[in-house]
Amino acid sequence: MDIASREESPRGSSVSLRGRERAPLNDQDSITQVGVPGPQETIARTSFAMLTAGRPLVERFSPRYLREIGMYVYEGSFGEVRAVVSDEQQLRLIDTVAWTLQRRVIPEFAAAEDIAAALARVCSDEIAQARSTPSVAAAVGRADGEEDAVETLRDLASGAPVVRAVNEIIELALERRATDIHLEPVRDGLRVRIRIDGILVAVRTFTAELARPIVSRVKILAALNIAERRLPQDGRSRVRVGNFDADIRIATMPTAFGEAAILRLLQHEKGLKRFDQIGLAPRDFTAFSRALKAPHGMIVVTGPTGSGKTTTLAAALGTLNDATRKILTIEDPIEYEIDGVNQSQVKPSIGLTFASALRAFLRQDPDVIMVGEMRDTETARVGIQASLTGHLVLTTLHTNTAAAAITRLIDLQIEPFLLSASLQCIVAQRLVRLLCSYCRSEVEVDADFLHRDPRYRALGVEGSRTWVPKGCERCAGTGYSDRRAVFEVLDVDDEVRHLITRAAPEAEIELRAKASGMTTLIEDGVRAALAGETSLDEVLRVTASR
Repeated sequence: MDIASREESPRGSSVSLRGRERAPLNDQDSITQVGVPGPQETIARTSFAMLTAGRPLVERFSPRYLREIGMYVYEGSFGEVRAVVSDEQQLRLIDTVAWTLQRRVIPEFAAAEDIAAALARVCSDEIAQARSTPSVAAAVGRADGEEDAVETLRDLASGAPVVRAVNEIIELALERRATDIHLEPVRDGLRVRIRIDGILVAVRTFTAELARPIVSRVKILAALNIAERRLPQDGRSRVRVGNFDADIRIATMPTAFGEAAILRLLQHEKGLKRFDQIGLAPRDFTAFSRALKAPHGMIVVTGPTGSGKTTTLAAALGTLNDATRKILTIEDPIEYEIDGVNQSQVKPSIGLTFASALRAFLRQDPDVIMVGEMRDTETARVGIQASLTGHLVLTTLHTNTAAAAITRLIDLQIEPFLLSASLQCIVAQRLVRLLCSYCRSEVEVDADFLHRDPRYRALGVEGSRTWVPKGCERCAGTGYSDRRAVFEVLDVDDEVRHLITRAAPEAEIELRAKASGMTTLIEDGVRAALAGETSLDEVLRVTASR
């Protein structure tokens, strides 16, 4: 931590702290006087509003240090120093703050998310040091005019300012629960955006001199060729930044203003959800559970990239995972590590693809097989064969609706009669943002509300009450925090099997499924909106194509 601004003074004289006169500390000062209160003192609980109302004192400490220990330090309205923590175990750290500031410190408790939000709001980011580092800018300027600048660029990308900048970007993204980082060259520099709850948010900009070193640093993490800037490249890396341990999938792409890089973040700390926690409605939960109990057949989860399909499959595997079953998975990449499940990751460079792994699985005596994605005809055919020979196969597809998965499998040259015999259940899903519980507002769906968007009338919600986002400090002004899935579960019964066998249009299959009680994605979303979990606008945003 930075204590350089504290001036040395003789014992018994005042200590100057940025122009303010403070009482000195004597050798006899106890921890009770300086830091942690005595056993008779009561520690108050404060709010986010109180945290941000005082003058922050975090500049005397390393922002990373404060984030790691979960502490916020500020000056109250009467000039007193207050250190805020979320847990009693952290109180022992307050003594360090007292001696650093040479002030008596009053401890307080606050919610961990309030402390994190306050720190994110006021901490001076170390990235700013890299923006104006003369040595970096000068070196890049020299390298730009040289034909052979690879080693210079490698040295810059491995230098402390650039390494620190990249680490701070990744740590910021992980702290804010982002799923992707976008490093995008623009005419006058590098723009950094992160995707939070499905929405891109701009967080940083860098000068043009730093654009290449930062992208090169990312390429070094994934062992990519930093000299090759004309062709797309992709790789992966495992990093530990701050308190976070994550896998990163990295893909680069040449653009008009330089090389762009996309980083997909997969956190190891992300816990595996139980099957009853993923948000299925009672009817959908029953249908999905019944399919999982089948001794063989195929279960397909469908939706666009980033719609939570892997999370749903991992939760389903959790219900099947016991000592009586052998479960094998082939994934790209492994997002959830599940004890008791044999998980493999594709490596096309050595010939380990979904199809080749699936063929090998059939010789491993499995009960359950999970295939990360059916991308081609070979994988689909082997998967169907496995489901018809006594194995339960779980997999994913990219389609907009549950019924469209049938059309997609037929497009992959699977015979309709084989599909009708193997399919047990098809689940379509999307992720909707959840309303911030601190600032959401309840409204009545009246004529004025319906007039704002003509699509509201088609939802059949007139006369009911729903909730809308407002925005506050806790949700960064968006009105939303976190996400949940909405589902469409098509139970493949005898009538649906008959339609599949005669290759009926997907619209006809969907009508039949709805007549049997299937809830569509938009209907499940409206249910969540009326329950106050999300908003109607959010439901329409993710299901508009529906």
